[in-house]
Amino acid sequence: MDEVREWFHRKKRSETVENLRDNDFEVISCSSAEEAKNEILNIIPDDSLIGIGGSVTLREIELPEELESRDVKVANHWKAHEEGKSAEEVRKIREQHLNSDIFLTSTNAITHTGKLVNIDGTGQRVAAMIYGPKKVIIVAGTNKICEDLHEGVERARNVAAPMNAKRLDLDTPCVETGECEDCESDDRICKVTTILDRKPHDTEIIIVLIDKTLGY
Repeated sequence: MDEVREWFHRKKRSETVENLRDNDFEVISCSSAEEAKNEILNIIPDDSLIGIGGSVTLREIELPEELESRDVKVANHWKAHEEGKSAEEVRKIREQHLNSDIFLTSTNAITHTGKLVNIDGTGQRVAAMIYGPKKVIIVAGTNKICEDLHEGVERARNVAAPMNAKRLDLDTPCVETGECEDCESDDRICKVTTILDRKPHDTEIIIVLIDKTLGY
């Protein structure tokens, strides 16, 4: 039975990669987080401005820490929050993402048909994924592969959003229930939903797909 499940997993992953490529995304398929990190670091030139969108996946593979030790400028608003920077300082860092040489982030869901689904509270992450940066690198584990758009949106709303709201200690119903309640809370983080059906005209997008469970 385990062999059968593994066969289906490999087949679904391979088909998803091909469908992403058919939709004009570049895809790098990796078997480990370390391999993925090395692939990404090889893409990043010295003296670059690197924007880091809010991503548990990037933290799990320890990419922000690696970048901090390199000859690049890193715009990381999560780190700024942790250091107690003002709201205006954090906003300026978010704005740098839109003008970065390379923007690094993850995605809430990847459909088997090769589309990307994301939900944001502020919108800066999804904005930078679509237009502005010279290059966008999206890092995701295969746990984010969903069958279709309906399942992708469901995953974003009922898996990623509640877990992120809990991580941020927000006052939303989904923190308690574990699923979207379509709430009216001021802390709601489901405010902007985007679907990338295909690669946008003027944005180079590389998807680094890791055969691991990573992020939300």
